[in-house]
Amino acid sequence: MVHGFVRTLVKLTIASLIVGVTLTHLGVTPEKLLREFGLTEERLIELVRQAIAWAMPNLTLGALIIVPVWFVLYLFRPPRPRSE
Repeated sequence: MVHGFVRTLVKLTIASLIVGVTLTHLGVTPEKLLREFGLTEERLIELVRQAIAWAMPNLTLGALIIVPVWFVLYLFRPPRPRSE
């Protein structure tokens, strides 16, 4: 499972690098994109902070229910046959 996750991260990183290099070659910069959307770097950082401030209490509350339920289900599931 971890191997598949790492492969996906590597693929996403390579794709991001290719797209980033292509956009840079075409003269597109993060500053120009932000300006096109009417944002400043400070406003974007503030929006990210607000999103985190909203998400963290909700994630914590959900985890207080989901994690114990998952753990109990994990404890009581039937054992898997061992692969050699």
